[in-house]
Amino acid sequence: MTSQRVRGVAVVGPTASGKSALAHSIALASGGNVEIIAVDAMTVYRRMDIGTSKPTAEERNEVQYHCLDLVEPFEEFTVTQYQDTARSAQDGISDSGKRALYVGGTGLYGRAVIDSLEIPGQFPDVKQELIERASRDLGELYQELTALDPLAASRMEPTNERRIIRALEVTLGSGRPFSSYGEGLLHYGPVNIVQVGLENDFEILDAQIESRFRGWMEMGLLTEVEQLATSPRGLSKTARQAVGYKELLRHIEDGADLEECVIDAITQSRRLARRQRSWFRRDPRIEWFGDVESAAARVREVLGSIEPFVRD
Repeated sequence: MTSQRVRGVAVVGPTASGKSALAHSIALASGGNVEIIAVDAMTVYRRMDIGTSKPTAEERNEVQYHCLDLVEPFEEFTVTQYQDTARSAQDGISDSGKRALYVGGTGLYGRAVIDSLEIPGQFPDVKQELIERASRDLGELYQELTALDPLAASRMEPTNERRIIRALEVTLGSGRPFSSYGEGLLHYGPVNIVQVGLENDFEILDAQIESRFRGWMEMGLLTEVEQLATSPRGLSKTARQAVGYKELLRHIEDGADLEECVIDAITQSRRLARRQRSWFRRDPRIEWFGDVESAAARVREVLGSIEPFVRD
């Protein structure tokens, strides 16, 4: 057990690795003393249920969940909004003398909470102008960033258009250098939330991903996506990018072959799992376990050691 005082424990790992089932079983066995904070960029959307593996109504009656169904599918949702909501949930859980169990695979959301990242704002008008300029001369933008914020420029490749635009967007829009917001994702702070990682063999994980997705199709995922796509205000740009939904939308909106879309969704889910694994592997604080039983034992150990009312 780490010597740091901790205020929660998180179960992390790639999609379909068994995180949610592990967390739910532990929270259920606690008799209400453990509540779950979802760390997922897509379960924040209402009515996106099946393809996000959102806990069922029965499961939500058994265990208290937080950070689910926060906005409509046509709305955008930011990391900052998630951070604020998760912090409020953590405070409420602590005030009640209970324990928080974070679970999910959206690494950026997790880091926002675990490391209390100072997240720069968004400046859409500035960003749009920069996108247009980048299409003409990305090198000029990089030179501008080097002049305005040399530290930020040194942390990225001159060809990384997305990062250059974001750094300049913040620098110009906020009036302060992008690098002044801290070391961000490059820095790993002290352990105040213990992270327990589930490590799966990819051959097994790939099979689980396919089985799960085809199960979702039998449960009515296609109908769910159709209803979302044909709703009066549709889906936001972010919601449309959800793996599984994006591929089925091609069938619904463009007439692509359904089985081809299903296969593509399975393929993209497998790629997502590998990206998630790579993201979490970079964090040296995560404690990895190859079997669920050992991971569960570690989670229970940490939960049992957390003092109530611990705050940032």
